[in-house]
Amino acid sequence: MAVLAGVLTFSSGVAAQTAPAAENAPPTADNAVMLTVFLKHDQSRPLSELNAQLQRQGYYKAFPPDGVEVVSWYVMMGIGQVVTLRLPASRLREVNRILENTAWGSYRTEFYPTYDYKAIGTAAHEKAQ
Repeated sequence: MAVLAGVLTFSSGVAAQTAPAAENAPPTADNAVMLTVFLKHDQSRPLSELNAQLQRQGYYKAFPPDGVEVVSWYVMMGIGQVVTLRLPASRLREVNRILENTAWGSYRTEFYPTYDYKAIGTAAHEKAQ
């Protein structure tokens, strides 16, 4: 038991020492995730009110955070906005917290892990032709 406790203590100390570097790492093939975020408008309120609330809450300043790549950002009429991000997995919590603190109230949020399928889908289509 004492050995197991020592290993766990050592392991958690190592993780704590390496986490800050990982949080600041740019997205690479080894550490990147893609995340699609649905920002669903509160349709019970006019757009001017929603934008004013987003401004007050700091949304436009905070989102997207520096170092997070915006792959796409569309307005989906009748729904709201759909944003696909590429980021290091270690920054997932940060992106979530920014949206919780700055977008909630104007938007309801949904999050979906995403991956780029375009090359595979296009190749399968071309092969079928």
